[in-house]
Amino acid sequence: MSETFTLAHFTDVHLSPITGFAPLYWNAKRALGFYNWHRGRRLIHTRDVADRLVADAKTLRADHIVITGDLINLGLPREYEAALGWLRTIGSPESVTVIPGNHDIYSVLHGDPGIARWAHYMGGDAETLAFPFMRRFGNVALIGLNSGVETPAFVAAGELGHQQIEVARDLLQRLGDENAVRVVLIHHPPLQDMASPRRALRDVRAFQRMLERTGVEIVLYGHNHEAKLTWLDTVSGGAAVIGGASASAGRPVRGSALASYNLLTFFETDAGLRVRRSVRGIETVDGDVVLLSEEVLDVGGA
Repeated sequence: MSETFTLAHFTDVHLSPITGFAPLYWNAKRALGFYNWHRGRRLIHTRDVADRLVADAKTLRADHIVITGDLINLGLPREYEAALGWLRTIGSPESVTVIPGNHDIYSVLHGDPGIARWAHYMGGDAETLAFPFMRRFGNVALIGLNSGVETPAFVAAGELGHQQIEVARDLLQRLGDENAVRVVLIHHPPLQDMASPRRALRDVRAFQRMLERTGVEIVLYGHNHEAKLTWLDTVSGGAAVIGGASASAGRPVRGSALASYNLLTFFETDAGLRVRRSVRGIETVDGDVVLLSEEVLDVGGA
């Protein structure tokens, strides 16, 4: 790639408030989720904080914005609609890509379109929405996965399934042959031992093994509400596996970080592909969005 490309990575927005909670939507999981939200999450996650971080990314002229899931809380119709309205304030589907998280697939409402409302931000439309999907921006290719599955109360695990992993493998192989920069988007942590069993990706071993054998440059994920960098050895070299903190956390809770996002700038050098990873966020509840850390990553065969 001869020109730089900048990608802003947000995750786990958990937009509030929760509205439209009709009696027919009640079940054990939603009742527990509503209790947990009312007890604490509503005081932590605020749209104002998320909007400030998005405005910062726009000021820095990010070429594209990705959001790796958990836009909402309990999977209610009005939550999906409110999240769609929020996405439209960020930008068009040409400038924003979304994948779902476990809270977006929280508890299925039969007959309700659910995440299909966001289909245009996931590379398709309500009739053709499928995972994985691929979006290409020059030499940068985004591969969006859906690890969200319906689970019982007290469980926040995810699963991709054999078909998603196999299709993703084929996509990654083809893009690798084209020397594209491959960026995988997934909500749940994609490597083993990154989450407890009740919160982990159930088929994480199969997925990690596929990435190792096929190759990938960047994997972006959420779920853990932690800005973190881990390296994965693959057939095509080192892959940067990057987690994001919640992009809306306006209050620290039990040592968790305040809101931040990843800003990734891709550029070529004589030695190969480099990625400048800047973590930008707030250091105090009412503080400005500032640079929290920065490093240059050598990915792939660099």
